[in-house]
Amino acid sequence: MEVILAKSAGFCFGVRRAVNEVYRCLEEEKDTPIYTFGPIIHNDEVVNDLKNKGVQVVDTLESLAALKKGIVIIRSHGVGRDTETKMRELGMRVIDMTCPFVKKIHRLVEEKSKEGYQIVIAGNPVHPEVVGIVGWSINGASVVKDAEEAQKLVLDPKKPVFVAAQTTFHYIKFQNIVDQLEKKEYNINCVNTICNATRNRQEEAASLAASVDGMLVIGGSHSSNTQKLFEICKKECNNTHYIQTAEDLDTNWFLTADRVGVTGGASTPNIIIEEVLHHVRRIRTIIK
Repeated sequence: MEVILAKSAGFCFGVRRAVNEVYRCLEEEKDTPIYTFGPIIHNDEVVNDLKNKGVQVVDTLESLAALKKGIVIIRSHGVGRDTETKMRELGMRVIDMTCPFVKKIHRLVEEKSKEGYQIVIAGNPVHPEVVGIVGWSINGASVVKDAEEAQKLVLDPKKPVFVAAQTTFHYIKFQNIVDQLEKKEYNINCVNTICNATRNRQEEAASLAASVDGMLVIGGSHSSNTQKLFEICKKECNNTHYIQTAEDLDTNWFLTADRVGVTGGASTPNIIIEEVLHHVRRIRTIIK
């Protein structure tokens, strides 16, 4: 059985940057309380490790207000403008680790909304990245997750429309949403804000899944980009499985597999990927 690891598997730039900053603070700010606004990463293993080292996850401004003043780290997903402002008003030292690609969307949405554009975001309306993006629009925004929702969306035909996407959104789905909005003959200004690393990861995963007879997608259960990778791989290889750690592996998945592909989401640590590879190779030996 051949085991093939996708070159793009593991931490993306933005996630690695944010996680490294938390560990740096732990090392250099030993006497200061450290908080992250939401889990710094959608991976339970990393979050639990940081918790054991003293980092506290805070989910609301109300919860943050009740805590001792310290450092609050904004994760790569980012937050809305008002949320960041209120953090500082609480007397917290804010370290903004919003991914630069997400920050670009914040600037575009703020700029276009000030110019009078209606804002449409392609993405998951409850995902923290999308919630943060909407929070930079002056007059709110419409969020659509697929072409069907775009078809039902009613906007003011007299006002221009600015369309952007969650950085981890599926590229084809984004195209379909834009196509639906164009059919309505709105005056659209569209910017493809899907991260190149995300698109490359998705394309590589699809190609790999199409060439194997068993596929593993590794990532946290709450990771949006990992869920999308799983959906993409499942279309190409029915024998695709979504796992969080090596403990989730089942020998039966590999009984008839000659080639197994492995990829991981942008929030999946390399150490977990290596553990999965190690166990898959052991299973290969057992099957032989």
